[in-house]
Amino acid sequence: MGNKYEFLLAAIISARATSFIFSKMILQDLDKFNLLGIRFLMAFVLLAVIFHKELRQMTKHAFYSGVIIGICFFLTMSCEMAALTQADSALVSILENCAIIFVPLINAALSRKLPSKIALLSSTTAMTGVVLLALHHGHLSGGFLFGLLAALCYAVAIIVTARLTHGSRRTLGIGIIQIGTIGTLAMVASLLTEQPALPQSGSQWLMLAMLIFVCTGFGFTLQPVAQSRVSAERAGLFCAINPAIAALLGVVVLDEQLGVSGLIGILLILGSLVMPHLLEKHTSEEI
Repeated sequence: MGNKYEFLLAAIISARATSFIFSKMILQDLDKFNLLGIRFLMAFVLLAVIFHKELRQMTKHAFYSGVIIGICFFLTMSCEMAALTQADSALVSILENCAIIFVPLINAALSRKLPSKIALLSSTTAMTGVVLLALHHGHLSGGFLFGLLAALCYAVAIIVTARLTHGSRRTLGIGIIQIGTIGTLAMVASLLTEQPALPQSGSQWLMLAMLIFVCTGFGFTLQPVAQSRVSAERAGLFCAINPAIAALLGVVVLDEQLGVSGLIGILLILGSLVMPHLLEKHTSEEI
C-alpha cells in the first residue's frame, strides 16, 4: 500500500520539477503574484467543475485543512517566484529542496525526539547529492536567500500536510481547496502590489497551460492524497527528486552540461530514496 502512494508522490514531485523552467520563462513578461494568481485560480476552476461532487461532500475540518495547507504553499511559492526573478531555475530548485534536511529536524524538534538513524542517513545522502548539484552550478546569486526561505516554508508545508491529511478520506477535496487558497491569496497580492495582466502570446499560454494541468492540476492537487499514506520524513526525502529532474531537464531542454559532480549528485539522490527500504529490510531480516 505504502509503495503505491510513494510512487504517486514521486510522480507528483517529478511533474512539479518542470514548473521551474516554465515559470522562469513566463516571469519575463508577468509579475510573480500575477502568474501565481492566474495559474492557481484557473486550475481551481477546472478542478472544481470536474470534482464538484467531492467538494460538496467536504467536512469543515477538510475545508479548513485545505486552507491552512494552501497558506503554507502560498508562502513557499511566493519565495520561489522571488528567487526565480534573481537566480537560475535549476539553482532555485536545488535551494528550495533543501527541505530534505529541514523536515526531519523540524519534526524532531516538534516531537522532542531524535530522527531515526535510517532517516538521518538517507537525508544526509540526499543532501550530499543536492550539494553536488549546487556546486555544479557554480556561484550563488541574489536569489539564494529566497531559495532557502522557500525550502523552510516547503518543509513546514510538508509537515502540515502530513498531519492534516493522515487518515483523511477527503484528501482530493483538501488538495482542490489548497489550490483555490493559493490562487486567491496570490491574486489579492497581485491586485495590491502589481498591475495584473494576461499572457500575450501563444507560447506563454502554452507554458501556462503546462503549469495549470501538469504542475498544478496533477502536481499540487494530489500531494495531500499521496501524503495521507506517507510519513513527513519520507515525503521530505522525496524532495530530492525535484533538483535531479531539474538538472536533467537542463541537459535535455537547455543543452546544459551535467558534469561528473552533477552525475554523482543524481546517483546519490536516487540511492537515498531506495536506501530506507534496503536498510529496513536488512534490519528486519537480522531480527
